[in-house]
Amino acid sequence: MNTTPDTTTTVGNGGDFGPEQAAALLGQTTQQARRKFQPSPPWLLVTRAVMVLAALGAIWLSVRGQHPYRGPTAADIPVLVAFIAVNFAATVGIRRQATAGVSGRSRFSQGEITVLVLAFAAAVVAMAGLRAAGVDFATYPTSVLVVPGLAWTVLMAARANWRGLATGLAIVVIGIVGAFAGPAGAWAVAAVGLCVMLLGSAAAIAWQQRA
Repeated sequence: MNTTPDTTTTVGNGGDFGPEQAAALLGQTTQQARRKFQPSPPWLLVTRAVMVLAALGAIWLSVRGQHPYRGPTAADIPVLVAFIAVNFAATVGIRRQATAGVSGRSRFSQGEITVLVLAFAAAVVAMAGLRAAGVDFATYPTSVLVVPGLAWTVLMAARANWRGLATGLAIVVIGIVGAFAGPAGAWAVAAVGLCVMLLGSAAAIAWQQRA
C-alpha cells in the first residue's frame, strides 16, 4: 500500500524540504511552545474574571447598606470560600498541566513560591493586628492586596516579565484605590478592578498568541 511520506521521512530520504514546509513547521512549533509555556490561557483568565466579579460583587451588594460597617455576613462567607477554592483548584490544575515536564525559568522556584506565600501571610497577619488596634484601613478588603502585589511585581521585574509586572502594579493600585472607597466600597473596587485586570491579561495573551 502506497502512502504519502511525511516531512520527516522526506527529509531523511534526501527529498525536498522547501521554504513553505519550513515556515509551516516553524509556525507550528512556535505556537506549541507558546501554549506549553503559558500557564494561564485566555479562557481561564476570562473565567476567573467572571468569577471574581460575581463573588466580590455579591458581597458588595450585601454590605453596601451596613451602617456602621460590620463586614460580610455569614451568608457571604461560603461564597467567598467557594470562589477561593474553585479558583485555586482551576489555576493549579491548569498550571500543572501546562508546565508538565517543563523546567527552568518558566516555572517558579521554591524560593519564589515561598516569597509569595510569606507576602500574603504577612499581609493577613498585619491587617489582623491593625484591625485589633482599631485601624480603619485594616477592615478594607483591598488592603490585603498591596503587599502580595508588591512581592509579585518585584519577582516579575527580576524575571523581566513585563506583563506580569503590569499585573502586579495593577493589584497594588487596586489595593490603594480601595482605601479611598470605604470598607464597603472597597469590595466593589476589588470586584471591578480585578475583573478588568484579568480581562486585560486575557486580551494581551490572546493578541500575543495570534501575532
